Order: sequence, then C-alpha cells, then structure tokens
Amino acid sequence: MFCPNCGNEVSENAVICVKCGVALKRQSKIVEVSEGKDWLVTLLLCFFLGYLGIHRFYSGSTGIGVAQLLTLGGCGIWALIDFIMILCDSYKDGNGNPLVRKN
Repeated sequence: MFCPNCGNEVSENAVICVKCGVALKRQSKIVEVSEGKDWLVTLLLCFFLGYLGIHRFYSGSTGIGVAQLLTLGGCGIWALIDFIMILCDSYKDGNGNPLVRKN
C-alpha cells in the first residue's frame, strides 16, 4: 500500500505514514454481493428499445447507454449485436456479472 500524499510505501496495517505523517484511510474488506440483472428484462428492453440503449441503462452500463442513445444504437447494429450477445449468454451487466435467468 502507498501513501496517497507522498507515495511512500507503508504497511497494510499502518494508521499514519511515517514519512509525511498523514493519516491513512483503511480500506474496507466488505464485499458487496450483487445478484445481477434479469436476463428476460434485459432481452425485452434490447428488443423493443435497443436503438435507444435502454437495456444498457438497465444493466448499469450508463456510458455505453449514452453512446447508444446518441447514435440510435449504432444505427441498429450495436443493438443487434447486444441482442445476440444476450441470447448467447455472453452479455455482462455494468459490474461484469452475467445476467441471471430468474424463474
């Protein structure tokens, strides 16, 4: 771990940097568990509103969603590719998790 102020290497358990005296923030080791987005909802959003990138907003990829909104889904090509990726289970949500098929 490195001090954010001076860049000095400090131990993981350090409370302050010994070189510059700045208090160090301890990083939380809590891992948030997310279940992922629904496969069917994403598929339907892509089919009906894919040219607007709404499925990207739903899945948490807002940057790509804005790009698809401004380009009308890459003239439909980008939306078609996303639709095929969703059908083949290779589409990931904004956190990199696969879509979940909920029953």
